[in-house]
Amino acid sequence: MPASTLTTARLTLTPVTPADHPTLLAHWTTPAVREFLFDGKTLTPEEISHTITTSQHTFTTAGHGLWLITTDTFIGTAGLRPLDDLGQEIYYSLTPESRGRGYATEAAGAVIDYALESLSLPAIYGEVDEANTASSAILERLGLTHFATVPGELGPLLRYRRVSRGGRRY
Repeated sequence: MPASTLTTARLTLTPVTPADHPTLLAHWTTPAVREFLFDGKTLTPEEISHTITTSQHTFTTAGHGLWLITTDTFIGTAGLRPLDDLGQEIYYSLTPESRGRGYATEAAGAVIDYALESLSLPAIYGEVDEANTASSAILERLGLTHFATVPGELGPLLRYRRVSRGGRRY
């Protein structure tokens, strides 16, 4: 399957490439960005390279992976990745200066709709640190419902899911 660019009213989501490594490194090593990502750990350059390679592979084999989110400039990432044996999890990150403008909802909504409609996935999952109330609110706005609380390295994780029913929510 070819990699897909997604567009919304304000955003363009493009599949990551090796050329995006410096952008991802700068973004994902920013403390405010990784606060609720990667259990607070700083990814190494090699881990970011692996993420890009994995994304390129899953775009080829499954039609999804990791996208860069841009307006006129880079503002974050959104993607799908496996969540244990449940299915695909939506995850996203925004630059601190782009938060509070609805971009995360818009980008995550585009990825979720693409996954459920274009890829015909049966469900999308989300896993959020209990303290990350902003992300919980985003997932709920996008039609995901809380179904479990599981232990995490830094505290409880809330699990959400949305089953395929069609209809855009952003």
